[in-house]
Amino acid sequence: MTTTPPSSESLPTTGTRTDPATPTLAAPPEGPPAGAPGAPGATAGPPLVDLGGRSPWSILPALCLGFFMIMVDTTIVNIAVPTLVDTFDTTLTAVGWVNSAYLLTYAVLLLLAGRLGDRFGPKPVFVLGLVVFTLSSLWCGLSGSVEMLIVARAVQGVGAALMTPQTMSMITRVFPPRQRGAAMGLWGAVAGVATIAGPLLGGVFVESWGWEWIFFVNIPVGVVALVLALRSLPSLPTNKRSFDMVGVALSIVGLFLFVFGLQEGETYHWGRVVGPLTIWSIIGLGVLVLAAFVLWQRHLGDRALLPLTLFHSRNFSLANVSGMAVSFGMIGIFFPLTIFLQSILGLSPLEAALINLPGSLVSGVVAPFAGRLSDRIPAKWVVATGFALLAASVAWLSVAITPDASTLSIVAPMTLFGIGTGAVFSPLANLATSGLDHRTAGAGAGAFNTFRQVGGVIGSAAIVATLTSRLSATLPAAARDAAAGLPPELRQPFVDGFASAGGSYTGAAQSFDLPAGIPPEAAAQIREAATTALHQGFSVAVGQTLLVTSAVLVIGLVAALAMRGTHVAHAD
Repeated sequence: MTTTPPSSESLPTTGTRTDPATPTLAAPPEGPPAGAPGAPGATAGPPLVDLGGRSPWSILPALCLGFFMIMVDTTIVNIAVPTLVDTFDTTLTAVGWVNSAYLLTYAVLLLLAGRLGDRFGPKPVFVLGLVVFTLSSLWCGLSGSVEMLIVARAVQGVGAALMTPQTMSMITRVFPPRQRGAAMGLWGAVAGVATIAGPLLGGVFVESWGWEWIFFVNIPVGVVALVLALRSLPSLPTNKRSFDMVGVALSIVGLFLFVFGLQEGETYHWGRVVGPLTIWSIIGLGVLVLAAFVLWQRHLGDRALLPLTLFHSRNFSLANVSGMAVSFGMIGIFFPLTIFLQSILGLSPLEAALINLPGSLVSGVVAPFAGRLSDRIPAKWVVATGFALLAASVAWLSVAITPDASTLSIVAPMTLFGIGTGAVFSPLANLATSGLDHRTAGAGAGAFNTFRQVGGVIGSAAIVATLTSRLSATLPAAARDAAAGLPPELRQPFVDGFASAGGSYTGAAQSFDLPAGIPPEAAAQIREAATTALHQGFSVAVGQTLLVTSAVLVIGLVAALAMRGTHVAHAD
């Protein structure tokens, strides 16, 4: 049989399989494939594996339901940040680890999870991850301290990591090439809608039943997904591969050191942590360990946890850069925004969540169309348009953040953000997986999802560090301005009361302690000045933090524009 040779944009394979159980995968024919958009009278074609007569679309409910839970939990905690700070009487930095612990274990185990799917099959690994995720969600809701919640979230990240690569790998291995764009469109719609819907759902649960329900809700959903997975997911052929445990250890240690240094920098005033170790030496050590990880992967070649040959494809490499940028953007917008809406504008968790409703709705409408459009025109242009909208919306939002901002002034840029999200997720996944075949599906999906989640981990740490750092500067500056209207003898004590703000800030204006013996009139004047300083300082800090997010999204835009302007071609 003569097959069409792979294009220069196809990912290299990692070896030839001789397993007799391996299904024969034929390359797509020259010209417009049957069943492709615009091909009249064509049929969709059979699935690539035996599904017992079922359509390949029958596997999507279980995969999308599990993936929906994973993506919701990347942002759902943000709406509960002020509630968690008050409930556990802790700081923004500590609560920031509730997100980072989940994202960190999620990111560092994705490569291993992709290989586990290759070795034992996507179905059993997906089911195991679903069980771990569901049980750890119960643990999260029952946590009685912020430390226990952080540990439970880390375990939840393990379950998420086990599931995620299997979703992309199974779609790649089951769907015929001409159907993958539409399938990835639906997958991307789930990712986009879930990420934006997280704060909305969180607001409903926090206000209606308590913060615990942002985790308890995963239990019935997880049970339904488990039943669907056991009934509909096929058992696929496996590859007998050894595991690169040295690579696993290096990636975990390197990422943990890097993220710890970023997120805890303000806590230790960017200085000494213990003994001779400083924040900067911890960050530097993390970078060195990650560099050692890359060198080790290069040494192992095709046996590596992360085969570097995957990155011979220009589009695959740049898709990973864009994937990191969009995940950074998701964390970078929701974490500071939800605190601002509740602590400064005084919205309830539900009211704050409703700000995201229009964006969530339009994202769900745009994503499937964007996935199909990426099959008709070069997908890079769809991705680039999405990133341009994302960067513009976040920059617009940074200007709209003021102490007296109206809800409409926030809803408008967030709606534009939703359009951009819908335009990015589906085509970007399509680009990243366009050269994957049954031999590279697990490793490629694991790599793409790893880099995407690494962007989220870095975003979580960097945004917490940026926000707390800016608060340390903007709150005292705003206090000095507000103190101008106070009696001279009260000005310096007033300014000193804000001097230690930043990572220890909890969002409460009433935390400002008044000196004993202050007359009632002066006390009221001081409280008014404190509220003014708090609102002004926090608004400025949030606006500046959002500009960092916008800049990272511009990097994603540049990476998209640098991709090759070819149509997506799926390798078989």
